[in-house]
Amino acid sequence: MFFDPVILWTDALIYLFVTMVLIGVGYVRRHPHLLASWERVGHSASGMASLTVLLFFLLIGLLDTVHFRPALEQTHSNGEINYSADVLSVLDVLVTPLRLQVEKTYSAPLATHLYAKETIELPDGQQTRSFARLLYGGAHLKNPETEHTADIVTRAIRGAAYGLAIWCIFLVALTTTLSYRNQLSFKQTFTRIWQRTTEIPWYAILMTLLILSLLVGSVSALIGYYHVLGTDKVGQDVLYQSLKSIRVALVIGTLTTLIMLPFALLLGIMAGYFRGWIDDVIQYLYTTLNSIPSVLLIAAAVLMMQVYIETHPEIFDTTAARADLRLLFLCIILGITSWTGLCRLLRGEAMKLRELEYIQAAHAFGVSHWRIITRHILPNVMHLVLIATVMDFSSLVLAEAVLSYVGVGVDPSMISFGTMINAARLEMAREPMVWWALLSAFIFMLALVLSANLFADAVQHALDPRTRTLKQRHVKHRSEKNHLLATSKIDNQAKSTNSL
Repeated sequence: MFFDPVILWTDALIYLFVTMVLIGVGYVRRHPHLLASWERVGHSASGMASLTVLLFFLLIGLLDTVHFRPALEQTHSNGEINYSADVLSVLDVLVTPLRLQVEKTYSAPLATHLYAKETIELPDGQQTRSFARLLYGGAHLKNPETEHTADIVTRAIRGAAYGLAIWCIFLVALTTTLSYRNQLSFKQTFTRIWQRTTEIPWYAILMTLLILSLLVGSVSALIGYYHVLGTDKVGQDVLYQSLKSIRVALVIGTLTTLIMLPFALLLGIMAGYFRGWIDDVIQYLYTTLNSIPSVLLIAAAVLMMQVYIETHPEIFDTTAARADLRLLFLCIILGITSWTGLCRLLRGEAMKLRELEYIQAAHAFGVSHWRIITRHILPNVMHLVLIATVMDFSSLVLAEAVLSYVGVGVDPSMISFGTMINAARLEMAREPMVWWALLSAFIFMLALVLSANLFADAVQHALDPRTRTLKQRHVKHRSEKNHLLATSKIDNQAKSTNSL
C-alpha cells in the first residue's frame, strides 16, 4: 500500500458521532411528528444559510479527520514498506502547496517579499539591508513591482469564474430536480426560487453557496502562487493553520457534547422525577461542581495528563497520537465540567412533567419508573436537549481558544485557533506589527460561531413549544387585526354609499 491508515481516538469518536447523526436523521424521517418539527427549521432563511456555512466547515473538518501515514520511497530488501512518522490527512493532500511552501519568516498577505529587512549580499560582494524575495510567494514573477497587482487580479477573477461555473451547474441540477419532483416546468421552478416562494428558502441557500463558491474559487487560484493570508514567524502559511484549526474547533464542540449529554440527561431527569434524597444528592453534586472555578479544574486535570504523557512516551508511536490524546482528555474535562447547566434545566422540566395527568395515570396502572422515563419524560425534554446542544457549541469553541491562549488547552504541536491567538499575542507587540495571524483566526472563528448561533436560533424557534405558541398567537392576533381593519373599511364604504 502507498499509505498506512491511522485512526486516532478523536477520529473514531467523530465517526461514531456522524453515524449517530445519520441514524437520528433516519429515525426522524420515519416519524412524521418529528419530521414536521425539523421541517420548520428548514423554513428559516437565516437558519438554512447558516447551516450551509456549517456544512462547509464540517466538510473541511471531515477531510482533516481521515488520517494516514504515507509510504517512503525506500523499502527493505524483503519488500517491506517503510512508512513516514508524519501523520497526514486528506485535507493535507488537497492543500499540499500550503503545507510544503514554507518561507523563511514573516510575509504579509499576497506579498512577494519578506515583511522585515535582512542583510543581502550583492553580486559584487557588498552587503545591503533590504526586503528579500520570497521563495514561493510571487516567485513566478520576473518583475514584481509591475506585474504583482495585475497577476493577483487576473488569477482571482479566473478562479472566481470557475467557482461561478460550478455554482451555475449546481443551480441547473437543483432546478431540474425540483421541477421533476413538483411536476413543474424548469422556468416555473426557476421563477419560484428567485421570487422566494418555495417552501425551503433555496434563494438564501444559493446566495450563500454563491459567496462560498466565489471565495473558494479565488483562493484556490491563488494558493499555488501566493500566501493568501501571509506567513507566521517560521514561514508557515497562515491559511493552512486556519484550515487545520477548524477540525479542533469541531472536535471540541461535538465530542464535548457527547460526553456531557449522558451526565445531564441521567442526573437531571432522575433529580426531577424521583425527587427526595436523590434530588438532594444530585443538587449537592452540581452545586459543588459549579462552586469550583472551571478554569482551575481544567488546568489541574490537563497538567496531570501532561505529566502522564511525558513520563510514558513509549505508548505513543507518533507525535499526532500524543497530541490527539491530550485533545480527547480536554474534551472529557470540558464535558464533565459543563453538564450542570443542562442538568438543572432538565430537572425543572422533569419536575413539571411528572405532575401531569397522563404520568399520574401511568403510576396508577403500575407502569415501571424506567418505562415512564423512557416513554413519557425523555421524549418531552428532547427539544431542550437539542436546543442546549446547538447553543453550547459556540461557547465550547470559544472556550478552547481561551484555554489554549492561557496554555492549558490543546498540545502546542497541534494547530488551533487558541494557539494561533497565543502566538499572535507577541506578534502584535513587535515593530512592524504582524496583524494577519490574529485577523485570520478572528475571521474563521467569527464565521463558525456566528453560523452556529444563527442555526441555534432557528432550531430554538422551531422546536421550543413556548416560542411556537407565542408566534402562533402573534400571527393569530395579526390576522384578527387585519380582518377587523378590512371589515371596518367595508362598513365605511357602505355608509358612504348609503349617504350618497
